[in-house]
Amino acid sequence: MSDYFKHESAYVDDGALVGAGSRIWHFCHVASGAHLGKGCVLGQNVYVAPTAVLGDGVRVQNNVSIYDGVVLEDGVFVGPSAVFTNVRNPRAEVSRKHAYDATVVRRGATIGANATIVCGRSLGEYAFIGAGSVVTRDVPAFALSVGTPARQVGWACRCGEILRAPDAPDTFLPSFAFQCERCGSGYRQEQGSLCLL
Repeated sequence: MSDYFKHESAYVDDGALVGAGSRIWHFCHVASGAHLGKGCVLGQNVYVAPTAVLGDGVRVQNNVSIYDGVVLEDGVFVGPSAVFTNVRNPRAEVSRKHAYDATVVRRGATIGANATIVCGRSLGEYAFIGAGSVVTRDVPAFALSVGTPARQVGWACRCGEILRAPDAPDTFLPSFAFQCERCGSGYRQEQGSLCLL
């Protein structure tokens, strides 16, 4: 008996590694060689390719294909019908299986519904990609990026709240560029990136 749940309509091929407590729902296919960490959730109609890697606690919503070369680190959220690619210049008549471009989504990042992540990109820790966005370049940690092509429009806390610069921070608090209104986490901006205090 396995230590994960698989709906009767789902397929988990021999040779796939699935961590304890994971749940694989209706019409999913996890290919041989794929790796899912502990406590992952795959919504309806999710495909995970042979070399795809999902860390612990990853949540993938309905209708997502995670192709070869895609790595989702711990705690990543992928919204419904989000799209990953793995070849920059595909042609039906030309095999490019030797030319897959890796895509890495770092710990805690969120990808909104219907977003597209063009291959060869890296999304930083806790980056937040808005619904329907098309990511064509790397996204820094904690960055809030939206649009087509996606552009950074702000910062997001690790709890998911949009960060706003304080008007007049209290003098007794440590120096920071942003403080989350929800969880109180403080951040400082360094060389175009955000760092947790």
